[in-house]
Amino acid sequence: MSKVERRIVIRRPRSRQKGHHGGGWKIALADLMTALMALFLVLWMISTASPQELQGLAEYFRTPLAVALSNGDRDSASISVIPGGGPDPAHADGERARVDLRTQRLPDEVRRSLLELRHRIETVIKADPELRDLHEQMRFEMTPEGMRIQLLDTESRPMFRLGSDQVAPYMRDLLRTLAPLLNELPNRVTISGHTDSLNYAAGDAGYSNWELSADRANASRRELTVGGLDSAKLMRVIGMGDRVPVPGSAPGDPVNRRITLTVLSEQAVARILDSGRPRVLQAVRE
Repeated sequence: MSKVERRIVIRRPRSRQKGHHGGGWKIALADLMTALMALFLVLWMISTASPQELQGLAEYFRTPLAVALSNGDRDSASISVIPGGGPDPAHADGERARVDLRTQRLPDEVRRSLLELRHRIETVIKADPELRDLHEQMRFEMTPEGMRIQLLDTESRPMFRLGSDQVAPYMRDLLRTLAPLLNELPNRVTISGHTDSLNYAAGDAGYSNWELSADRANASRRELTVGGLDSAKLMRVIGMGDRVPVPGSAPGDPVNRRITLTVLSEQAVARILDSGRPRVLQAVRE
């Protein structure tokens, strides 16, 4: 009988060294913790911010990135950072329509000249070491009437003495600096004074916020005239009292104590002149 050789196969498991996991979870955890810290920081800032700071924060996030980088005008841009708005998200028909509706209220050439004036004013103010800090108390806004320049009070730096029309020295320097810049355009200017809601002891029966706002507007007019503003450019000087508070502010906030300069368009000047003309009323017979 032949012998059959049996082949014996021995299988030995190979010892494998465990690979390193790479630490990817650490990066994900770090990103999560950073996002949570930023979220908590934003929530804390919102809870402690004043209404004026919240409004400024909202305006910042409403400014499109392209406009912010080019120092453009936020008021003529969309309030959304996402283009479009039409039926097809891939197109921007709705966005263009929104902008066109705004620019129709003010001619493009007028807007362009007013924006150039704004840029000129900001450049001059920031270049002056004594006026640079006042830039934070200035607000520019494009309206159907023209460009509105608001000079705002703060608790630490009021524009006038409390309850008085006496102009603070830095406010005087600011107004006299603005005067020649306003002369660069042929547009006429209106000046309006505003106060907070704190009333005098005698109420409206005596000297009140009405007189105070008008006196401060006139005091600002005098400083602009001393600074070289052409008196023929002045269209209207009025006192508004506390009737037009800053949106989002409390009635007693210092920001409501302000002087508003409006560089008018020709259409706005025509409307003001038309409102002052007497109208002939025709009697209607029954």
